[in-house]
Amino acid sequence: MTGALVAKALWKLYQAGESVVEAVRGVDLTVDSGDMVAVMGPSGCGKTTLLNILSGIDEPSSGGVMVKGLPLYGVSDNRRTDLRAEHFGFIFQDFNLLPVLSAVENVELPLLLLGTSPSEARQQALQSLSEVGLSDRAEHRPAELSGGQQQRVAVARAIVHRPSIILCDEPTGNLDTTTSTEVMELLTKMNRTMGTTFLIVTHDSNVAEQCQRTVTMMDGKIVSDHRSPITQEE
Repeated sequence: MTGALVAKALWKLYQAGESVVEAVRGVDLTVDSGDMVAVMGPSGCGKTTLLNILSGIDEPSSGGVMVKGLPLYGVSDNRRTDLRAEHFGFIFQDFNLLPVLSAVENVELPLLLLGTSPSEARQQALQSLSEVGLSDRAEHRPAELSGGQQQRVAVARAIVHRPSIILCDEPTGNLDTTTSTEVMELLTKMNRTMGTTFLIVTHDSNVAEQCQRTVTMMDGKIVSDHRSPITQEE
């Protein structure tokens, strides 16, 4: 399999007064295309900092990140922005939908930013909403949707441009247990049937159990990386 995302020897140092905080310490990580990886660990272990580096938000102190074989750092800001727009999809705990836009308008936005024509963007956005079971909510604004429906819109937005990898930051953190289960069933179905690649930062062991692989961090380092075969219904 081709590495959708590869991190080599990542370090992230912060100055805190007279002390230096090593938030990420020599991390190597490869996420293969079609993989579904959970990143777990206690608060302050470095997993959010790692996610920010992998997503191109926070530049590492040293080391490198490759997305589909292309360097994310050591390039211009415009180039990094283009790589993020083309290759990454994002799902956040707080949904991050624009309240003044309808569901379909929120979903088509990444395509419009990539230069897709409005008519083609609308068609692809409607298809993406159909894939998450929200065809009948396309014209509803976020305030008119439940939390689970809003997260499904966020999922549709993340997949609409068929990115190389979808990065998730506590995607079920604001959802109740039942809705959380429904969202994870949707993500795992996409992984199985569409080959969508996911990297999911989570505190929830139930979420991690749905993934094929769990990476655990402690004190800025990866302390375990194990693959758990998931029984799939045919």
